Amino acid sequence: MWERLRDKRLADKIVTAEVAAGWIEDGMTIGLSGFTRAGDAKVVPLALAELAKKENKPFGVNVYTGASLGSDVDAVMAEAGIINKRLPFQADPVMRKKINDGSMMFVDQHLSHTAEAIRQGAIDAIDYAIVEAVAITEEGMIIPATSVGNSNIFVENAKHVIIELNMAQSVELEGIHDIYTPAKQGEREPIPLTSVDQRIGTAGIPVDPDKVKGIVLTNQLDSPSTIVEPDEETAQIAAHLIEFLRQEVKEGRLPNNLAPLQSGIGSVANAVFNGFLDSEFTDLTVFSEVLQDAVFDLLDAGKISFASGCSITLTADKMKHVTENFAQYRDKLLLRPQEITNHPELIRRLGLIAINTAIEADIYGNVNSTNVSGTRMMNGIGGSGDFARNARLGIFVTKSIAKGGNISSIVPFASHVDHTEHDVDIIVTEQGLADLRGLAPRQRAIKIIENCAHPMYRDQLMAYYEEALTRGGHTPHVLEKAFSWHVRYAQEGTMLEKKPALV
Repeated sequence: MWERLRDKRLADKIVTAEVAAGWIEDGMTIGLSGFTRAGDAKVVPLALAELAKKENKPFGVNVYTGASLGSDVDAVMAEAGIINKRLPFQADPVMRKKINDGSMMFVDQHLSHTAEAIRQGAIDAIDYAIVEAVAITEEGMIIPATSVGNSNIFVENAKHVIIELNMAQSVELEGIHDIYTPAKQGEREPIPLTSVDQRIGTAGIPVDPDKVKGIVLTNQLDSPSTIVEPDEETAQIAAHLIEFLRQEVKEGRLPNNLAPLQSGIGSVANAVFNGFLDSEFTDLTVFSEVLQDAVFDLLDAGKISFASGCSITLTADKMKHVTENFAQYRDKLLLRPQEITNHPELIRRLGLIAINTAIEADIYGNVNSTNVSGTRMMNGIGGSGDFARNARLGIFVTKSIAKGGNISSIVPFASHVDHTEHDVDIIVTEQGLADLRGLAPRQRAIKIIENCAHPMYRDQLMAYYEEALTRGGHTPHVLEKAFSWHVRYAQEGTMLEKKPALV
């Protein structure tokens, strides 16, 4: 323990999770470390939920995080009914249900915006930051674990700090973090990062020892990622995208090693990244939020030379492999705060190729990445908006159909718009790829229908578009039918129009 807790000023602050949880009062706001099930605060939030159940009196807190949490923290806290408001992203079914039935308030934020809102004092001030660490240095720096997320901004702005010192997280993680926090808007300098592998900050998060209320010892690995293996459809999506990038190189718009790559969280995005394994591309770099299994597969294959991210989120088998062989990755990785990984200034400067997933896209290129049928929150916008608007190439991938074909992912009008047509350059499904750059709305509609829609829906989409053309307009629509597909699915369980029976 003392090899990890090296700041002797904090030696008398070790407490149990239950004691630490007891300091948190009704109505407070807490900032929890963690980003996509990695590097999250694991025991104090659970102890808080248990304590609230035992006391059996009204109790609620606001919860800020980096992104989704593991260790069932989101589920347990949601089930206990102790969360008043949650931001900026989640991915838990129990929490999702609470959000959609209105019993929990959820603020769906761009992941680069949370730090700014805290810095400005535009949202509730943080009473307690609860962050995971692998070590606390002699100088009083918190060394994060497998993610940085918003931990630095939480620690800097919280009234009190609780540190979960996790003995199960590898001490070899020390040295792979690059903590840089911009000054206030109007007072800051340009962020001095011009290449993916550049260090611009400190190895840990500075903390005032007087703010550290307690240190809780833990011994628990991250929850494994829930992504599934690539399938035939995701392989086809990857193949379409690889061929497109190949042509971009041929046309001189990209170098042979492309440009820094970003990939959103989830199975489809991970599977698409996996497609680079069988491509000719090498010396790739990654500037992303989440470093998933495919990144480490590509590192193992010598395809990626360097990867910068905000968290390392892996399946159980891959986590074991990476942990046991971490020395071979150390000089090829950096973990940064999400304010930096997702910063528009850096995304634009580095010229990223951004690959994110869509729930649905419409025939003009508007993308819905958050709300099923326009109203039911799935997970949140995450970082996709940060990247899509500012990337060299804003790419969205999705399978063309869902629910056995009862849902088309290409619809007349997106039921909720997170990314307008102005931010979407490329849409890819297993059916094909639509390059929307430089196209007017009427041109985009034809390309998306012909290249991306599933054949069972193609004629239906074209019929809608042709009827819309009779109404005129820059972006033709039949407004009274624009959401008829979603209405039909709600009423009949399918977006497909019923065909008259043959006599």
